[in-house]
Amino acid sequence: MTVLAIVVPCYNEQDILPETIKQLLSLRQQLVDEQLISKESKIVFVDDGSRDQTWTIIYKACLRHEEVKGIKLAGNAGHQNALLAGMFAVKGAAHCIVTMDADLQDDIYVVREFVQKFHDGYDIVYGVRRKRDVDSYMKRWTAETFYRMMNRIGVKLIYNHADYRLMSRRAVEALQQFREVNMFLRGVVPLLGFPSTTVYYDRKERKAGVTKYPLMKMIRFAFDGLTSFSMMPIRFVSLLGFCSFFISVLFALYVLFLKITGHTETGWTSLIMSIWLVGGLQLIAIGLVGEYIGKVYKETKQRPRYIVDIDLFNWPVVAKRDEEQVIS
Repeated sequence: MTVLAIVVPCYNEQDILPETIKQLLSLRQQLVDEQLISKESKIVFVDDGSRDQTWTIIYKACLRHEEVKGIKLAGNAGHQNALLAGMFAVKGAAHCIVTMDADLQDDIYVVREFVQKFHDGYDIVYGVRRKRDVDSYMKRWTAETFYRMMNRIGVKLIYNHADYRLMSRRAVEALQQFREVNMFLRGVVPLLGFPSTTVYYDRKERKAGVTKYPLMKMIRFAFDGLTSFSMMPIRFVSLLGFCSFFISVLFALYVLFLKITGHTETGWTSLIMSIWLVGGLQLIAIGLVGEYIGKVYKETKQRPRYIVDIDLFNWPVVAKRDEEQVIS
């Protein structure tokens, strides 16, 4: 019988988390009753350094329900690293792992189709949104532009897929071989090469709490993904530099022609515009080069992606600690 682990990263989700736990427990029991998964299947919540009562809620749920487990990171490591912490912690005890957000915007009952696809022989099952009608126009436009741009530069992304997916144990073990600190899962998972398929669903509106990906954070996330997989930005700036140089040569020839013919006029407009243009291009180029150097700097330090503070997945070890110390 298939042992399933559902990994749910959480950051300041105290408003929605009780409902999330309730619905996931109900889903798990339905899948067990249908004999799609084993009774040993678990729901694992990863607290990514929350500042509210998220960890207290997770810990109390672990005490009430044997099938609920929790992992508390020592600090906020980021959404992608919280996902990795959960997957790597449970991979030895599960045949397949489903990752999802805690906000219940993803249709959790699609997990049934995920497991059925896994039984059909697929190692990776992507949850893909049918449409983005619940998003604002700006969020929808920026997301669609990002997917199109990444695909055009050769990065394999699943269109309208975030981090709602199923992965087999061997797929997670292969993922663990990727050692980079700046892990962009949406781009790395398709690189694994295992048999994969997609399941479509409709995304819901958030019932409680606030989004953890405002516009600026989404832009930083997209830029991080872009620079993690492609040299295209820095090559584009190089091309822009060559074009600027070519235009400058033409402009210089034009000014020389005016001087020879005696039609020159005094003024600073053309000079200032040229300085600003070239200066702006130089600053952009320096910034992009710095971005790539910064990534190399982070990789060479080989710091851990995350540090686990409390691991309730290994319950017998943690159970010996004082309850107040675990909750704090």
